[in-house]
Amino acid sequence: MDNHRSSPQVKEVAPAALVLALIGWVGLYWLTDSTLPTLIPRWLFFFCFVLAICGTSLPFVAYFHRRFPSQPPASLHTVVRQSLWISVYLTALLWMQIARILTSTIIILVGVGIIAIEWLLRFRERSQWKP
Repeated sequence: MDNHRSSPQVKEVAPAALVLALIGWVGLYWLTDSTLPTLIPRWLFFFCFVLAICGTSLPFVAYFHRRFPSQPPASLHTVVRQSLWISVYLTALLWMQIARILTSTIIILVGVGIIAIEWLLRFRERSQWKP
């Protein structure tokens, strides 16, 4: 496959997705089952949550880009970055929910902000693309 002509296939991201998801979900299970919510386990919880969501969303993002191609095609870096955006977004929402400050307005504003940042990054990629 020529990486300059199409988005990465799901089977290309599957090994990384499996490793990330496995480490994340097993880590979350271990943390919630075996530790108390002190400082270090709490930060490990957020770290494992990012890994779990990123690994879980990675194949879906890759499939989305294969199903709905764009010009220029999404690179592997773009697919991973968008999976990380999803995990950072959900982790931020989780953190705000734990602090009891999450509202529907915050959910929408943070989501719109992340979408705007990603749109600007993709706009920059399109402006530098040479067929």
